[in-house]
Amino acid sequence: MDPISTIAQEVKDELERITDLSALEKFRVKYLGKKGAITNLLRSMGTLNKEERPVFGKRVNDLSKEVEEKLIAKETELKNKARAFQLRLETVDVTLPGRSPNLGHRHPIKQVMEEIETIFLNMGYTVAEGFEVEDDYHNFEALNIPKDHPSRDMQDTFWITDDVLIRTHTSSVQTRIMEKQKPPIRIISPGRVYRCDDDVTHSPMFHQVEGLVIDKDITFGDLKWTLTLFLKELFGEEREVRFRPSYFPFTEPSCEVDVSCFACGGKGCRLCKHTGWIEILGSGLVHPNVLKNVGYDPKELGGFAFGIGIERIAMLRYGIDDIRLFFESDMRFLRQF
Repeated sequence: MDPISTIAQEVKDELERITDLSALEKFRVKYLGKKGAITNLLRSMGTLNKEERPVFGKRVNDLSKEVEEKLIAKETELKNKARAFQLRLETVDVTLPGRSPNLGHRHPIKQVMEEIETIFLNMGYTVAEGFEVEDDYHNFEALNIPKDHPSRDMQDTFWITDDVLIRTHTSSVQTRIMEKQKPPIRIISPGRVYRCDDDVTHSPMFHQVEGLVIDKDITFGDLKWTLTLFLKELFGEEREVRFRPSYFPFTEPSCEVDVSCFACGGKGCRLCKHTGWIEILGSGLVHPNVLKNVGYDPKELGGFAFGIGIERIAMLRYGIDDIRLFFESDMRFLRQF
């Protein structure tokens, strides 16, 4: 009977020294595993005589049950200790000051676009949106730009097929609106446009807001009044506005619109290239051919159109010298707005 008593004492001593679950598993294997000490005791019964076997077997089975019960109790104890320790680590001190969450910021491009939209909405315009993937007819031909027209080279177009492209301007929205809607029309069409261009002042993808007015008795004076009112509302009453002759295939006559320099007030500096003026947008009276292409009679109806680059406005307003900053998602940049 001595081996059983010896193992029982070893079990008691070792269990008291165990402090983690991995050591407890090694203990289980040592005594109850296939080659464990208690299992070996049972295998040794064949060496005993018939009278000794029942007593020896009962003692070994009692020891095995006792060890299993102690194992379960020890495992429960260790798990409770581990859980209590983890809970202490995860304790939240509610008396500590809270951490303010990082809030999102409205992108400067979005801010400028919404400000422009608000100005025109207050003037009675509505917002129209269209397709970014457009066909050749609505992006070019309906706007008096046939396939052999040299101004197509100015657009640096992303072509998908021979007749499908990513729009180079939001004027394609205007042609679709005119095809479906009878005058009077007074809309702006904000959105993304795409051209093959990439440097510090140009991006392959940028934003425009284009406007269109179609009605009877529309004159160049209406265009000048509208854009002057808009630019003074956007940049301040002190800003001077001037109109310069220019060329666009979808307007006739056409003009570029400038405002007095923000930095020097018209005296001349590096920002305005010492001219005192900064180019802001292009505009003009809608070309008669465009009116004919959408089914309007140019003898009865007229109108004007204009286009504004949002990135250019934002760069001038915030003093940004690299257009790529708008698209790099740098939070240090965006937090300034």
